[in-house]
Amino acid sequence: MNDEHNEPSTTPLNNSDYVKWFRHSSPYINAHRGKTFVIMFEGDAIAHENFTNVIQDIALLNSLGVQLVLVHGARPQIDSVLKTLSIKSDFHQGFRITDGAALNAVKAAVGMVKADIESLLSVGVPGSPMHGSRIRVVSGNFVTAKPKGVIDGVDFQHTGEVRRVEHQAIRELLQQHNIVLLSCAGYSPSGEMFNLAVEDVAQQAAISLRADKLLILGNDSGLINEQGQIIQQLTSTQLQQYLPELSGEAHSHAAAALNAVKQGVPRAQLLSYAEDGALLQELFTREGNGTLISQEAYDQLRAANIDDVAGILGLLKPLEDQGVLVRRSRELLETEIHRFYVIERDGLITACAALYPYSDKQAELACVAVHSDYRGSNRGQRLLEQIEQQARQRHYQQLFVLTTRTAHWFVEQGFVAGEVSALPQEKQQAYNLQRNSKVFFKSL
Repeated sequence: MNDEHNEPSTTPLNNSDYVKWFRHSSPYINAHRGKTFVIMFEGDAIAHENFTNVIQDIALLNSLGVQLVLVHGARPQIDSVLKTLSIKSDFHQGFRITDGAALNAVKAAVGMVKADIESLLSVGVPGSPMHGSRIRVVSGNFVTAKPKGVIDGVDFQHTGEVRRVEHQAIRELLQQHNIVLLSCAGYSPSGEMFNLAVEDVAQQAAISLRADKLLILGNDSGLINEQGQIIQQLTSTQLQQYLPELSGEAHSHAAAALNAVKQGVPRAQLLSYAEDGALLQELFTREGNGTLISQEAYDQLRAANIDDVAGILGLLKPLEDQGVLVRRSRELLETEIHRFYVIERDGLITACAALYPYSDKQAELACVAVHSDYRGSNRGQRLLEQIEQQARQRHYQQLFVLTTRTAHWFVEQGFVAGEVSALPQEKQQAYNLQRNSKVFFKSL
């Protein structure tokens, strides 16, 4: 035992669960090493009590070899400085109108926030979670800005928009293992400073850097549906349709994520800065955290190939051991792999099903299996829809399935109980009387 850590723990720790989690996280550690993530957080996040934990998680990502660009806002801090100076600040279309007096407040607030973040990332005293991290944080004039101009007759003055991000300079700093810190401020070639929307800086940085992921930390744990539940994932097309229903922070964060994904960032994630560990859960667990925005569906449904054999065998084995499915050898599965369809997530086969032809009119739905971590989702239904679609394209008129445990599910999907004698002759001859499987049919 390390002498520095031999004090009794205040929280009971199940060593077996810890080891299991650590092993399961290792593929993600390997996958994220060397990748570029842009992490955006508002000024509200910096003022929240959980922000110290967020910083510690950021430090951990840095130590694991993730290249990080942090983009911070400062709206509440700017409001505080304006209040102290008794300066009134107006808004139009959700953007602050930054006159000369307000710009001084922006400069003061951004400088204070920047110093606070750099200070937190510099903590390395013994006993702290960041002991020995030695993080280097670099900031500078990496964002070139232009004035927002006059809109609806309103002159936004020193409020601006991102014109260009110096991605090459940032990339060089990231390759030297620095964390790059960008603020909600930019500079023009003439030397003017502009107050920028943090969402604008974050999305443009992610796009310019061709980042692997944009992580946006907000107050909510992602987008919330009408039932008050978190929407786990949306494609860019789905979010485009959903965006008009959103307002406030949810709208501005979702719009930034959508724009980044539409312009080439593979994934964007909406998370909560108030939820302890949300960042780590998103990056190092299979289910993730918050709302994922991607160009295509995160769970990929596709025809199986020979490289999927091991994954399918791993998925089928627990059900074969329980007697739910008939055992298949690797050799048999390799010869029949062209009959299978799978749903894949992050390299893991989470569900599979197969279509076996028996006559010109009938085909069997077989090997329907869903990973234990994903039961209760719609994966089985998605696979069934795919199998039915393929069966119709091949002009089959009827699907049949044999099952011992999940009869109710097939009934819910429109299957009707039938007799063994209604099966194709070849299947009748192979019917296992000891298993006594129930037979169900569905007309196409």
